[in-house]
Amino acid sequence: MALACALLSVLLFSPAQDSLTEGLKALDANQPATAEPLLRQAVAAAPNDVSAHFNLALALSMQRKDEEAIAEFRKTLALQPGLYQADLNLGMLLLRNQRPADALPVLKEAADKQNDRQKTARANLYYAQALLETGDPADAETHYRAALDLDAKSAAAQGGLAEALLKESKLKEAEEHFRQAAALDPGYRDGLLEVAGAYEKAAMLPEAIAIYQQFPDNAAAKERLGHLLVDSGKAAAAIPDLELAVKNSPTTANRLALADAYKLNKQPDRAIEQLRLAVASDPSNYDLRMDLGRELRDAHNAAGAVEQFNAAAKLRPDSVKAWNELATLFVVNGDWANGLAALDRVRALGQEIPGDYFFRGICLDRMRQLKPAIEAYRQFLATDGNKMPDQEFQARQRIRIMEDELNRTR
Repeated sequence: MALACALLSVLLFSPAQDSLTEGLKALDANQPATAEPLLRQAVAAAPNDVSAHFNLALALSMQRKDEEAIAEFRKTLALQPGLYQADLNLGMLLLRNQRPADALPVLKEAADKQNDRQKTARANLYYAQALLETGDPADAETHYRAALDLDAKSAAAQGGLAEALLKESKLKEAEEHFRQAAALDPGYRDGLLEVAGAYEKAAMLPEAIAIYQQFPDNAAAKERLGHLLVDSGKAAAAIPDLELAVKNSPTTANRLALADAYKLNKQPDRAIEQLRLAVASDPSNYDLRMDLGRELRDAHNAAGAVEQFNAAAKLRPDSVKAWNELATLFVVNGDWANGLAALDRVRALGQEIPGDYFFRGICLDRMRQLKPAIEAYRQFLATDGNKMPDQEFQARQRIRIMEDELNRTR
């Protein structure tokens, strides 16, 4: 933050004119450490000399002796209230020290009382910054626009206006002003990434994607682009960006996004490979185990799926989902005893659903435990509510057959 130029001693004659003159020469030569003792002498000799106090404050601020500089600028303003250079420099110092609320009154005074077009633009710019930092983006917008009316080529004003609009959720306008700021100063171009993030939060995915696509050399932008393309159902387009994201940053989130892209692009083997790598890097992650188990199940790799669901159940013994997945796999593959054991865990958790009763009936039926099998089928019929008509038909048939068999043995 550049500070305003030195204030010449034209207000009154000082008996410390020599010290002040030499101090000003040192400031002009960008030697604030040399200027400081000379200006202190000038202040000591003439305590009411506005120029001495102002330039001492300037020398101190150039050396980052901010608290002392702030005090000297306040002394300057006490001697000459409303002095533009002191108001502006004091406000800038307070902003530099994260004290925007303290900066507001002096910067407002600088903006309101200055008639010089260029100086008014600068005062409005810093006043707008203070407003923005104190949580008043609407007023900040007004003063950034005032600064731009006075200086249309101010990249800082364009960038500040964009930030204010962003905080007001005026996303399209914010994007446009970040672009204008970047045209004046390329350093503002990354502000567009802030807009892209806001577009994401607002579920405006095409707009976010369009911005991220303009940053092909930005690894973080390419990562977000890949994730959003997957979310938008454009898996094939997402894969190159996500592969690069995984290469540069093999996080779980990136691997999961790439796995999703492969799955949507009908490449299940590659999706499973990414999930295996994710599990290997975080073996205690229940959700990863469940995701991998489901993919292996869908790929008809029952043994692999059982391994993952078992691991998930060990991580969370109260997981009804894990025990139900295991029960389904065991029943489908004819492992009645293990299927019944998994269903017993669901029962112990008190969260049986109609399908659990049906599977319990099948297991007991195949294990020739006819009476409990009939009871399980009847529980299924009592709770299903015609949602699975084919299974209800099968349950009724098995109940009839088993009851006939029991009657014959009496």
